[in-house]
Amino acid sequence: MTTSTAHKIHQSDVDTTHRALRFLTAGSVDDGKSTLIGRLLFDSRAILADQLDTLAKRAAGQPIDLSLLTDGLEAEREQGITIDVAYRYFATKQRKFIIADAPGHEQYTRNMVTAAAGSDAAVVLVDVTKLDLSADTVALLPQTRRHSLLAHLLRLPSIVFAINKIDAAADPGVAFRKVSAALTAFAEAAGIQVTAIVPVSALRGDNVTQPLEADWYDGPSLLQVLEGLPTVQETVEAQLMLPVQYVAREGEGTGNQPRTLWGRIAQGQVQPGDTVQILPSGETAVVAALRHAGETVTACVAGESAGVVLDRQIDVSRGDWIVAPGAAQPTRSFQATLAWLDTEAAVVGRKYWVRHGNRWVQARLTAIEHRLDVQTLAETEAHELNVNEIGHVTVELQAELPLQPYAQNRVGGALIVVDPTSNRTSGALLVR
Repeated sequence: MTTSTAHKIHQSDVDTTHRALRFLTAGSVDDGKSTLIGRLLFDSRAILADQLDTLAKRAAGQPIDLSLLTDGLEAEREQGITIDVAYRYFATKQRKFIIADAPGHEQYTRNMVTAAAGSDAAVVLVDVTKLDLSADTVALLPQTRRHSLLAHLLRLPSIVFAINKIDAAADPGVAFRKVSAALTAFAEAAGIQVTAIVPVSALRGDNVTQPLEADWYDGPSLLQVLEGLPTVQETVEAQLMLPVQYVAREGEGTGNQPRTLWGRIAQGQVQPGDTVQILPSGETAVVAALRHAGETVTACVAGESAGVVLDRQIDVSRGDWIVAPGAAQPTRSFQATLAWLDTEAAVVGRKYWVRHGNRWVQARLTAIEHRLDVQTLAETEAHELNVNEIGHVTVELQAELPLQPYAQNRVGGALIVVDPTSNRTSGALLVR
């Protein structure tokens, strides 16, 4: 890459100390996810007075149902479950937060995956009242394991387990130790790095925003853990990868007016004078100018939206990629982890549409290497993947795409799978 007169920006130069933390709550049905979020909003005074009045009138003298602060759909209130992802915002003196309340029911796992893909952390709730605490080894619920695995596969940097309804246990200390041991054993077997395990009572507010006063626990509250978590930082010190989202022509007329190629930088950085390559065509050019937020700038880095003006006219359209020369090698075949979300099974030989960045390409599932058993974490032989199952597969594309391993780049290594007949989002592919 040609170095321009502007200095290169390093990862340490990017200020992330004031970024809002995006986290989701996950787990099984009725584990208390919506109530926990309601408690965070209530204790942080992020609820408007008219909202409180409405909830108080509905409660008719009984304790306020804090879960109603997130369950906004009529169907959610009728069934008492979360269906869609609900987003809420609150702030403390230390930090701002964006919460995604993900559904717990298996039927809506795809919504949880959608929320996880844009999150910095996951808070997986575990309801002690649903577990057999008399057993020597506590067995976790399948959805607890599935959501934890999905959060791990989607490369969320922080996974926190919140053991909820701890006040309902006959011996809270013993319950916390047993469930913690089960979660730790599961995480170690799955290769999940656990950030923290905290006991909470979302209903009463124990250890949610204020530390718990108990002789069996001397750790931080859930809010204290959240305030210290890092945000996802796109890699600045890497080769440029920028998916083109929109092509704009400057000025009037249809002559040789410069075009601005807009997109959000997936990794690396770009400056005027840099040599770039357009994929899939392979053409190269030099960056003549750079736009950001309506202004001409000297550099843009990963995570920022950039408008790139090239020094010569090249055929570039939505779905193409602007990369550093040699940063990616387009391919037609790849291996990936597939999280299947459709009620119609994924079968070998079936054709689908996949979206990578801003480009749609037809694809065919050529092999299912194995399926992951969420209970035993064993890799088992499989000829199809049913709803909410996870497997390792091989995919063949109709056209080449500049793919990268998902562990290296969350944008360049992720694809969504769409059924061409029903147009349903059927799965998520994570390039291996």
